Amino acid sequence: MMLAGLARMADAGTDDLRAMAQMLELPKDCISLESRAVNDVSGWGCRVSLPDKTSHRTWADIRKLIEESGLSADGKHFADTTFALLAAVEGKIHNLAPEAVHFHEVGALDSILDICLCAELFARLSPSRFICGPLPLCDGTVKCDHGLLPAPAPAVFELLQGVPVRGLASEGETVTPTAIALLKGLGVQFGPWPDMTIERTALVYGGRILPGVANGALFALGANAERGPQSSG
Repeated sequence: MMLAGLARMADAGTDDLRAMAQMLELPKDCISLESRAVNDVSGWGCRVSLPDKTSHRTWADIRKLIEESGLSADGKHFADTTFALLAAVEGKIHNLAPEAVHFHEVGALDSILDICLCAELFARLSPSRFICGPLPLCDGTVKCDHGLLPAPAPAVFELLQGVPVRGLASEGETVTPTAIALLKGLGVQFGPWPDMTIERTALVYGGRILPGVANGALFALGANAERGPQSSG
């Protein structure tokens, strides 16, 4: 959802996303921006098609990949910051130094693509403020490489410190490690809608639909005469 939302805010289409994927030396046709609908309400989503669902990479492996990519300097900075947060929290959970962390799901190519393309899109947008409302949470379980765990997953639970949340009357994973690390890595501020003139909006959907609750996320880009472009998610 983050990738689709930022793509719409940056007015980037499938060709743009595929060009960014090639900066990471990934297959050109590995990503598409597509229209989606939930309960007959249209929105947007991203479809990622890559092999390599189980490869484990160290923080050093991913840092090297980012450094050698064709991402902009700011895009590399945001991607590096996001993965550094994940390495630190995974190290804390498993009692390891960040450099010794082996990423599992987050180390797969689809997660690397998500984070790096979000970082590059955010760098291109360069908003003066990035604002997000309280994150939705509900009970349930998460199936990962370490087995069946309670939701939110341990990495998410650790990264939620200092973050406002709200409960949902449903069950399942609503915030992933990639999502919360990206929000923090991009310097999000949590709070109400800012004062701005809205210029662009998008409703985006992920790959799962939770029963009994409103699905999707709202993204808006606006301008303030004093502060310039602002983004709200």
